[in-house]
Amino acid sequence: MNEQTTCAVGAVAVAMASLLMAGPASAEHLEGLAVATWGDHRAEGNRERNRYRHPIETLTFFGVAPNMTVAEVSPGGGWYTEILAPYLREQGKLYAAAYDPESEGEYYRNSAKRFRDKLAAHPQVYDKVELAVFEPPGKLEVAPAGSADVVLTFRNMHGWLRNDTARAAVDAMHRALKPGGVLGVVQHRGDPANPAHRTGDEGYIDENYVIGFIEAAGFELVDSSEINANPADPGDHAVGVWALPPSLELGEQDRERYLRIGESDRMTLKFVKR
Repeated sequence: MNEQTTCAVGAVAVAMASLLMAGPASAEHLEGLAVATWGDHRAEGNRERNRYRHPIETLTFFGVAPNMTVAEVSPGGGWYTEILAPYLREQGKLYAAAYDPESEGEYYRNSAKRFRDKLAAHPQVYDKVELAVFEPPGKLEVAPAGSADVVLTFRNMHGWLRNDTARAAVDAMHRALKPGGVLGVVQHRGDPANPAHRTGDEGYIDENYVIGFIEAAGFELVDSSEINANPADPGDHAVGVWALPPSLELGEQDRERYLRIGESDRMTLKFVKR
């Protein structure tokens, strides 16, 4: 048994034990997720983040199945794309709503190029991914209107709030979903008593604020999970969430402390389109 298979089998066993509360999932689906999660197609260092991000449990909680149409909004470097693309490749459909490669902003343009280069370099994994241009407030492609079973966004709400584009972003995700479709949100969770945790400037956001904001766009919260909670994270770092791994923006300053904390405390929220 090779390393990839061993990891996949181990991940299935862990997932089976921990997913009883997350909803029904067949053994076949869990095996497919485990192989996609631990496969050797993943970029260097990304598999190590599985212990913080719990992708098998998270995607099962959101109800993602291999025959669904799924849209991932603002995929960044493609950490979750690495899992979703192979998982959905044969039976389903994945839309990746990423930045514009012709953006006027250098950061957005470079990010789009890196993401597209990543996909182009591994056609055996990503050849069926449909790219959409998502750069709110003006470019709001997610998936064809009413086509998606599930829309997912991971750690993006703070950026949209900070740039005053959150309303446009959430409305666009609503349009892409089928009636009754699922919006899955993972976001750094902040302190309700901290005013900065409603602006997005520190990366953390008050969970109740996120829920209210999204429900105002025509969604209903149907479930939440502590899958991605980290009680060791106090959420009061000098440079916000970026003090923690994987960013470690403070360099060697308190590095060991931040490594011990791990990645941020996160909310995991499941909405449906009303």
